[in-house]
Amino acid sequence: MVKMLVDPLSNAMSKIQNAERARKKEVTVAPASKLIGEVLKIIAEEGMVKSFEPVEGGRAFKVVLHGKINSCGAVKPRHPIKLEDHEKWEKRYLPAAGIGILVVSTPKGVMTHKKAAELGVGGRILAHVY
Repeated sequence: MVKMLVDPLSNAMSKIQNAERARKKEVTVAPASKLIGEVLKIIAEEGMVKSFEPVEGGRAFKVVLHGKINSCGAVKPRHPIKLEDHEKWEKRYLPAAGIGILVVSTPKGVMTHKKAAELGVGGRILAHVY
């Protein structure tokens, strides 16, 4: 029986969260995609994972963990977010002001909600990490 993934980003975030809870040092996230790579890049830039790299000929990512993630997940449905609504979505998905990030897909690329607010753009929420 072939296992079919409905949302690869959600699966990747679940694997990372489960590995963090099990205190693993690294986890392999498959299948790889550009979107998952962009989200992992942002999480690494924010210092929540040590690093990530493609493996298995680009079909998966090996993510090296810090133990700094308490919770992470994909946001479904992917809500549109206006510039003035950033605070509303922070309150919904993050535990407190200034703790954690929302990953947002904007016309200027995938970025954190903080950077999107600086650039004055909206987009769609992809994931939350804290």
